[in-house]
Amino acid sequence: MLNILYSSRIKRAVRLIALIAALSAMLTALGCRSVTVEPNPSLAEESPPVSENPMTEPVPVASSQPELTSEPTLEPEPVTEPEPEPEPDIRRVHIVCAGDNLIHSSIYNQARRRASANDEEGYDFSYVYEKVLHYLDGAQLAILNQETIVTDELEPSDYPRFTSPGDLGRHMMDIGFNVFSLSNNHILDRGEQGLLYTLDFWDSQEGITHYGAYRNQEDMDNIRILEVDGISFAFLGFMEHTNGLSLKDDSECRLTYLYETEEVKKYVTLASSLADVVIVSAHYGKETTNELTQNQLDMTELLFEWGADIIIGTQAHTVQTCGYYDKPDGSRGFVFYCLGNFVSAQSRYDTLVGIIGMLDVTKDMATGEISIENPEAIPIITQYGYNYSSIHIEPYAGYTEEMADSHGCEKLTIERIEKILSYVPEEFLSIR
Repeated sequence: MLNILYSSRIKRAVRLIALIAALSAMLTALGCRSVTVEPNPSLAEESPPVSENPMTEPVPVASSQPELTSEPTLEPEPVTEPEPEPEPDIRRVHIVCAGDNLIHSSIYNQARRRASANDEEGYDFSYVYEKVLHYLDGAQLAILNQETIVTDELEPSDYPRFTSPGDLGRHMMDIGFNVFSLSNNHILDRGEQGLLYTLDFWDSQEGITHYGAYRNQEDMDNIRILEVDGISFAFLGFMEHTNGLSLKDDSECRLTYLYETEEVKKYVTLASSLADVVIVSAHYGKETTNELTQNQLDMTELLFEWGADIIIGTQAHTVQTCGYYDKPDGSRGFVFYCLGNFVSAQSRYDTLVGIIGMLDVTKDMATGEISIENPEAIPIITQYGYNYSSIHIEPYAGYTEEMADSHGCEKLTIERIEKILSYVPEEFLSIR
C-alpha cells in the first residue's frame, strides 16, 4: 500500500512539472522571460527509499498486456510392455509296452524257413511282427517281456524249457524295443548256465536296457535307471515263481520273487529315491484267467505304497483289467494287470488275445510334478492257420469274421474276443 501511495505522488509531481514547462514555453513564445522551475524538494524527500531486503522490494506494476509464459513440454512416459509369462517347461515321454514274447518251435521254425527261402543264414522273424510295427512309432521307451532265454550259445528249444535264437533278440531291437524285462517264470528254463548265456547276450547289445535277472548281488543292486528328455526312469522286475526251478545255493546269480516282500520293498523304495518314475514288471496272476487273484491285488497295493508309479503285469497269457491307482502320497500310478501274450503258439482262444499298453509320462520341470496321461490298451490277436502255420500278430482294429473263421484255433470267435476285451475299461480300450 505504501508503494502505491508513493507512486501516485510521483505521478502528480511529474504532471505539475510538465504543466510548468508548458507555461514557460508559452511565455517564451510571447517574449516573456524564462522561468526556471526548481524541483519540489518535498516530493523528492517523499520518494520511497530502496530497501536492501529483497522481501521488501517494491512490487513492479503489472503490464496491461498479458505476460506470455512458456509452459515446459511434458514428454509422455514410455509404455513398458509387461514381461510375458515364461512358457511352462513340460517334458513328455511316450511309453509302449508289450506282453509275453513267447517263442514256440512253430514260430522259430517258420523264421528259419523264411530266412532259408531268401538264401540267408539264421532266422527271419519279420513276418511275425510286421503288422504291428506302427504301434512302436514315436515310442521313447518300448518295453517287452522277453518270456524266453535268448542266446546263440544254445540250440533253440520249445515248451517246457524254452530257448530262442539270438536273431529273435536282434530283431526285437531292430523294430524298436529298447527295454527288456527278464523277470518271468521261464528265466531258469536252461538252468544257471542258460541264465548267464542270456545275460551275456543282452549285455553285448548297445542302446538297450534289461532287468529282472542278474549275474550277482552287485548287478542286482545296480538299479537300471534311464533318463529320457529330463525324466529319469528306474526299472525293476519280480516274479511269483520260476516253474519250480531254482538256483543252486552257491550260485552268484540273483532273482527276486514277489513273496520276498522285504527285498521287494527295499528295491522299490530305493528306486523311488533315485528316479522320477519307477516302472515295475510284475510277473503275477493265474494263467489263462481274466480275473485277478488276491495276491495280485495285495501286491499291487504294496508296490504302489512303496513307490512304484507304473506296473506292467504279465504271466496270465491273457488280457486283464487296467487302471489308475491313487497312491498314498497323493499322486496317481497306473497298472496293466496283464497285457497277455504279444505272440505265442498257444492253443487256447483266450491266450490269443493280448493288448499293447501305451501311456505318456509328463514332468513339470519347474515343480518336478509327474503325471501319467493318455493310457491306452490296444488289442491284438495272434493269428495262425492249420497246424500253427503262418503265425503272426494282427491288430484287432482290422480283424474280421473271416479271419476268425480261418484261425487254427476253432474256438476263437469275434464274440469271445469281445468278451475278453470287456475286462478292459472302455475309457482305456483303444481299437486302432
